[in-house]
Amino acid sequence: MTSITANCAPWVLYLLAITSMMCTEATTPSAKQGIMVGEVTSTTAFVQVRLTSDSPDANGNPTGIPGFVEFTIDTIDDAQAPIITQQIAATAQHDFIARATFDTLKPGLLYRCTTRIGQTSNALVVGPTAIFKTLPGANQQASNSFAVVTGMNYARFHGTDTQNARAPYAGPDKALGYPSLATIESLLPDFFIGTGDNVYYDTPYEGRAETREAMRQKWHEQFAQPRYHQLFAFVPTYWMIDDHDYRIDDADNTGDYAPSPALARQLVFEQLPVVSQGDSTAKNYRTHRINKDLQIWLPENRMYRSPNATPDGPDKSIWGAEQKAWLKQTLLESDATFKLLVSPTPMIGPDDLRKTDNHTNHGGFRHERDAFFAWLQATGLDKNHFYIITGDRHWQYHSVHPTGIEEFSSGALVDANARLGRKPGDPKSTDPEGLIRQPYTQTEASGGFLMVSVSPAPATLTFTWYDEKGAVLHSVSKESKVQPN
Repeated sequence: MTSITANCAPWVLYLLAITSMMCTEATTPSAKQGIMVGEVTSTTAFVQVRLTSDSPDANGNPTGIPGFVEFTIDTIDDAQAPIITQQIAATAQHDFIARATFDTLKPGLLYRCTTRIGQTSNALVVGPTAIFKTLPGANQQASNSFAVVTGMNYARFHGTDTQNARAPYAGPDKALGYPSLATIESLLPDFFIGTGDNVYYDTPYEGRAETREAMRQKWHEQFAQPRYHQLFAFVPTYWMIDDHDYRIDDADNTGDYAPSPALARQLVFEQLPVVSQGDSTAKNYRTHRINKDLQIWLPENRMYRSPNATPDGPDKSIWGAEQKAWLKQTLLESDATFKLLVSPTPMIGPDDLRKTDNHTNHGGFRHERDAFFAWLQATGLDKNHFYIITGDRHWQYHSVHPTGIEEFSSGALVDANARLGRKPGDPKSTDPEGLIRQPYTQTEASGGFLMVSVSPAPATLTFTWYDEKGAVLHSVSKESKVQPN
C-alpha cells in the first residue's frame, strides 16, 4: 500500500501519473494513447489502455498490437482498503483495447490505478497510471467541479480540412494537441464530459471514414495527442456521442450509406469507456448522482431517434419512448438540489433556421421539446433548479426559454471549429420573434469550454465559460432556495 496521503498537492499526483507514462514510452509494447478512466460512480469505474507498438501505422497513428494489461487499483485515502488486480487481454477484436471494470470501490475516495503491460501475461513492464476520485454520492455534501466540451475537430485544428473558413492552429505547441485541454488540466476538475462530436468521421468530407478501420483511425489520432494523456491521467471521463462521431452531419438511422447505425454503435462502445468491454446490449443513456446537491443526466440523442424527415408531432422523438419514460421517472425520483440534463444537442438555442435535427428546429423535434417543458412545469421541476447543458453548438451561450427554463452551451473546444451563433430575433434563427432571453453569448468566435462547479452551505451551482487559453469569458451562479438543516 502506498504511503502517499490524500493531502498531497494535485501537482504531486500529476507527476506520479506522468512519470509512470514516461516509463512506458521506452518499452514494447507501449500505450501511445495513454490511460483513460470512465463512468466513475461512488463505487464503480472503468479503466482502459490500448496496447500499441513503437512504430506508427501508415497514417502516422499508433499501431495496435495484442498483449495483456494488468490493472492494479488501490486507494490513497484508506490504508485498510484491499488492493484489486485484474489482468485483461488486448485483442484485435476490441482494437487492442483492454478495459477493466472495478465495482467494489468506496464513495469519495482518491484511487490510483497502476498498470503493467506486455505481449505475454507473465512478462509485464510498467504501463501508464491513472489517479481519480470516486463520486461522493447522495449522502455527502461536497464541492465538485467538471468541464463540459464539444467540437473536438482534429482536421480543423491541424489544417487537413481545407474547406474550413477559420485558420488552423499555428502555435509552436501544435503537436501537443488542443490548448483547451491544458487549460482544463490547470483547473483540476473532478471529471470531464465530452458531449459528442468527439471525433469527426465526416471531416474532411471527401475520403470520410466509412469503414471500421477508418473510423478507428479517427479515435487513434485524437487520443494520441499528448495533452489528452496528461489530462486523462488524473481526470476521469464521461462520454456522449452526436452526429459527427455517429455517422455524418445531422445523422439519423436512415439512409443506405456507411457507416451503418450498427457499426456506429459498435465503435462507441469499443472506443469509449462507457460500458463494460464487450457489452453490446447496454443502454447509452444514464444518470449519475455526484453528491448530495447535484445529479446529472446523460441522454442518448442519436441511436433511438425518429427519422429527421418525419413531420413533427407527438410520435416523433429524439429520445424514444423507453428513454423518455426513464428520464421522467429518474428526474421525479431525484432529491438532488440541482438537476442537470447534459444534452448532446440544444433544446433552447437559438439555432440555425435551416436545420431539422434537434429540439430547437422548426420541422425538427420541437413537439417533443415543448411537451417535455410542459411536463417540467406541471411537476414543478422547472422551478426547482433544473437546468440544461448542451454541446453541439459551436458558440458559447446562456439562454432562457419563455417558460423560464435555462440552457448553457459549452461552445466548441477547438478555436478553428468555433463560430458566432444565432441570436434571438435573427430571421435566420429558430427564434425570429426574439422570445428567448439571452443573458450571455460570445461576441468573438473562439474555442473553449464550460466549467461547472457545485459547493455546499448554501448549495450553489456556478457556470463559468473559458476560452482555450484560460481567460474567463462569463460566469453565473445559482443558489439553492432551500437552506441546509
